Amino acid sequence: MKQYDQEIELYFELKGTPDSSRESYWRGMRAFLTFLQERNTPIEEMDEKDIQQYILFLKKEKGLSAGTINNYISAIKFFYTYILDKEWNHRKVPRMKRTKSFPVIPSREDVDALLDSTTNLKHKAILVLIYGSGLRVSEVAKLKISDVCSQTMRIRVEQAKHNTNRYTILSNTALEVLRDYFRAFFSNVSYERSDWLFPGRNPKEHIHVKTIKNTFIKLREKLNLDFNISAHTLRHCFATHSLESGVEPVLIQQMLGHNRLQTTSIYLHMTSKSLMGIKSPLDTKGNHQT
Repeated sequence: MKQYDQEIELYFELKGTPDSSRESYWRGMRAFLTFLQERNTPIEEMDEKDIQQYILFLKKEKGLSAGTINNYISAIKFFYTYILDKEWNHRKVPRMKRTKSFPVIPSREDVDALLDSTTNLKHKAILVLIYGSGLRVSEVAKLKISDVCSQTMRIRVEQAKHNTNRYTILSNTALEVLRDYFRAFFSNVSYERSDWLFPGRNPKEHIHVKTIKNTFIKLREKLNLDFNISAHTLRHCFATHSLESGVEPVLIQQMLGHNRLQTTSIYLHMTSKSLMGIKSPLDTKGNHQT
């Protein structure tokens, strides 16, 4: 694998591949090449049959979901086509069909209870921003002090997914929590506006995504919340609860940073129809003429 590292990194640099995508590709490629090595298959001699066997291994033995397996397929396809310069056969190595499933969406009361139970100011500020602004976990981790503007009540999200920049809202509640956090963590230290808003143990590095996820897991267990709820669920809650409040889907799309409105529209399936003022025709039968 090492003989290809430089070529792979060069490709990523030329294309401007985001860090999160690079990590996903590296993880997928290394796992597949380890699989080949364990079967004494030279990298240059692998073919579609080896890839097929690996996909079956991920599905049958690892029990991975279709979406996760497709991420591995993307990484393998990149290595196979761009690095080994081989032709990819979509008929022999198709992407797996994903079953449509909707995430669990906690009620506003459950979200409020979760945020209120978070006593650590740093952790609370992070979770409040994910829910209040619809940020991804990786995005809130990489925020800089200068990205938060209390004058315009906006948050700038740079180099987000798909290598794009965007703005999203800053809620009044989140601003108050941020001010409490800032007074507690930055009042006695020197800082630049370009510094990380949420530094890790090493102040020169931002907090690790895994740290945020693990923090949420502990809170979830403390409150006995659904096992399927994660830190990313708060982003889903932002979209769903905003729709229930009457915010137009296209505005939510812009704040979430979705390329397609179709991606945002999935949240329509998860809204509480009663909160949106939608009634069944059965409940309005006395209001129409017969």
